[in-house]
Amino acid sequence: MDLGVHVIEPEGTLDGTQTNAFREQVDSALQKGTKVLLIDLKEVTFVDSSGLGVLVACLKNARSASCKMYICSINDQIRMLFELTSMDRVFEVFADRAAFEATVLK
Repeated sequence: MDLGVHVIEPEGTLDGTQTNAFREQVDSALQKGTKVLLIDLKEVTFVDSSGLGVLVACLKNARSASCKMYICSINDQIRMLFELTSMDRVFEVFADRAAFEATVLK
C-alpha cells in the first residue's frame, strides 16, 4: 500500500526543545515527495505554543509541497488546545489511525 503516505510519531512533549527535530522529520518526508502525511500524536503527552507553532508551519510547508497533512490520536490536553486556538478548524484530526485509514485511504 504505497500511496505516498508517511507517518510521523513524535513522543513525549512537543515543545520548544523538540520542534527542530520534528520539523526536520516533516521536511525530510516532504523532500521525498510524500503526498499524504499523518502526524500520529498517540505518544505525545503535552503540546505547548511552540509545538502548536511547528505544527502550523509544517502544515504550511506540506500545502506548499502539494501534500495533505492529517493529525490523529490526540489526547484531551491537545484537543482542548486545538479547540481554544481554533486549530481544530485548521487541521483535519482523526480519533486514531484506523479512522484515518478508513476515511483517507478508502
